[in-house]
Amino acid sequence: QVQLEESGGGLVQAGGSLRLTCTASTLSFSSYHLGWFRQAPGKEEEFVAAIRWTGHSTYGDAVKGRFTVSRDNTKNTMYLQMNDLRSEDTGVYYCKYLHYWGRGTKVTVTS
Repeated sequence: QVQLEESGGGLVQAGGSLRLTCTASTLSFSSYHLGWFRQAPGKEEEFVAAIRWTGHSTYGDAVKGRFTVSRDNTKNTMYLQMNDLRSEDTGVYYCKYLHYWGRGTKVTVTS
């Protein structure tokens, strides 16, 4: 059983920044892809970003150029640096490892 724990969410004004963290309890962390997803109130889940074990990253169209995903395999941790936040970025952000999901961290962007 793998446990994922997100942190770093909060309340921020539009144009501001936040850094989310996802920590995993697994010894195989470095071998697999990782992803960030989000769900806004009343909306479907949306892909945000993913990072391969090689370090190659991909992003959803809505966040390209503003968000950066990274990982530190020595700490079993993945990060999501979010800059130039907009009200439409509001939602609960989840990290995913294989078929495991964290409980999410809430991000609220006020305009």
